[in-house]
Amino acid sequence: MVLSMTGFGKSNGVFESKKVSVEIRSLNSKGLDLSLKIASPYRDLETDIRKMLSENLDRGKVDIGIFIESTNESLNNIINNEVATKYYSAIKKLNESWGEAPQDYLSIVLRMPEVLNTQTAELTEEEKKWILNLVNETCGKLNDFRAQEGAALKKEFELRIGEIRSLLSQIEAFEDIRILQIKERILKGLKELEHPGLDQNRLEQEMIFYLEKLDVSEEKMRLTNHLNYFIETMSSPLSGKKLGFIAQELGREINTLGSKSNHGEMQRLVVEMKDNLEKIKEQVLNTL
Repeated sequence: MVLSMTGFGKSNGVFESKKVSVEIRSLNSKGLDLSLKIASPYRDLETDIRKMLSENLDRGKVDIGIFIESTNESLNNIINNEVATKYYSAIKKLNESWGEAPQDYLSIVLRMPEVLNTQTAELTEEEKKWILNLVNETCGKLNDFRAQEGAALKKEFELRIGEIRSLLSQIEAFEDIRILQIKERILKGLKELEHPGLDQNRLEQEMIFYLEKLDVSEEKMRLTNHLNYFIETMSSPLSGKKLGFIAQELGREINTLGSKSNHGEMQRLVVEMKDNLEKIKEQVLNTL
């Protein structure tokens, strides 16, 4: 099954007074590259979250964000009103006694010790399990997205492989005429030399040897086998790396075919094969 490395998943949930959202985005990468942005109450779970992502996502440049969107906690739980009020009164009174111009007392007060309550409640086992389940659910949504993108990749691969097959089949029409043209060109060149001591037997042997070097039967057979193997491998899980290796082998055979062509139409077909192969290689980079 072909899966894309590109994907997005988002889940929301509410635990007691906390409304939490988890977002995971992924792009293509040679390995698993994790970037985590986790709300402070859940930072102690980073190791568990990384392990879960590694087990579920395999490869990709993955960004995960865990956000607490809202709570029902009152402002009193964030700001110590009693301490802040005392600082405000004292600073304002002191400023006025000095005859100074009015100041932005709020910004000054918020920087004073014990005004902001930065303590967070310790996570319960129940909440830990809940948030990890929410992350796992988001991984599932991301993988569903990857599967949808993978289906489009599969269609693209099948189209390009089919195009290369069609172009390969068209080469046969030019093989015989190519050999005749090469023979005629060689004989014409030799005739122009008018060499009296030319050994006809040796000439035939050398020509056979030369024409055998231009034979493309093996390249056609290997290219066909690689095309079949590519299609077969697409049904395997996590096949992106293997498909990349097969694409390299396809390139070698197509290049050899081009170097042996010595015929304008055959070379044109080879160029079109290369164009289709490049499109395959571009998409393989995004295949899981």
